[in-house]
Amino acid sequence: MLQKFFDKTFWKFILVGIVNTLFGTAIMFVFYNVLHLSYWISSASNYFFGSILSYFLNRTVTFRSQGSHLKEIARFAANITVCYLCAYGVARPLVRWVLSGATQSIQENVAMLAGMCFFVALNYIGQRFFVFKKAD
Repeated sequence: MLQKFFDKTFWKFILVGIVNTLFGTAIMFVFYNVLHLSYWISSASNYFFGSILSYFLNRTVTFRSQGSHLKEIARFAANITVCYLCAYGVARPLVRWVLSGATQSIQENVAMLAGMCFFVALNYIGQRFFVFKKAD
């Protein structure tokens, strides 16, 4: 099972993810720290813009999908939404609790980093086994 999970598709996903993460993270932290937008707007913007790039890169490079675009886009949007809400919904209160003595800015910057990590794990599982699932 582990061998199937960590095959070349996994490593392609990681490489695509690095590009996508740099792009989305830059958007998120510029929106939060430079434009002074809220935690939710900044982190959501990361995934809105990053998801567009992610869909096309993962569809063509990682999973080489030949499936229906409309079906995949619907599944992709659902996957991103669920992963985002779960990851960032857990990260923010968890980091607030762990870093209760820190400033709000530090808490929310760390929460965004933690949310990113949670999101990546959930998103890989969702894209691999739901969005771009190969027919058996």
